Amino acid sequence: MEPSLNSEEPPSWDELYNINLVPSELFFKFRKEHQGFRFGVNLEFYNAPSNDFLAKLVLKPLSPDRKWKFIYEPIHSDIRVLSKKIPITKFLNLQVGVGHSFQLRATGWKWKLTTCFGGDGMSRIRNKTSLGLFPGMDLRLGWRADYVLPEITGAVGSGEPLFNLNSGKLEASLDRIEAILTHRDTY
Repeated sequence: MEPSLNSEEPPSWDELYNINLVPSELFFKFRKEHQGFRFGVNLEFYNAPSNDFLAKLVLKPLSPDRKWKFIYEPIHSDIRVLSKKIPITKFLNLQVGVGHSFQLRATGWKWKLTTCFGGDGMSRIRNKTSLGLFPGMDLRLGWRADYVLPEITGAVGSGEPLFNLNSGKLEASLDRIEAILTHRDTY
């Protein structure tokens, strides 16, 4: 007699909890700060979903109340002026920009509404953590965690189980590593 297969078998811990420490984006940022402005050269390498490379030249003011930044992408011949992220609520930001593509001969504007929370049916936290290794050298880690919190339920006399545990779910990943070299006139 063959054992019956139970289709209600609970998922394994490997299926419920997944942590990926291989980043899909590697950035090298070289910055020069001079007379109230930061000029940067960003080299961006993407390995997922396909291998790609992007270079950017960035200019922005250093003041804490800066309102804009200028970006030029020489490979795509695009220029953009972006606003800083404008807080709409504690967790919701708006960014607007205008740009021109010399390849497409087109000018247009974009907007982006972002939050550190979100996801489809799951809660999501996205964050960047900066580590100052020494003056002029920072390492920034961009990470994300999608999760469903564990839930414990129970009942007595209702025909439902006395004790039920939903183990929750976690999918965390280290999405981006940025090495940032900054040369300032003074430290």
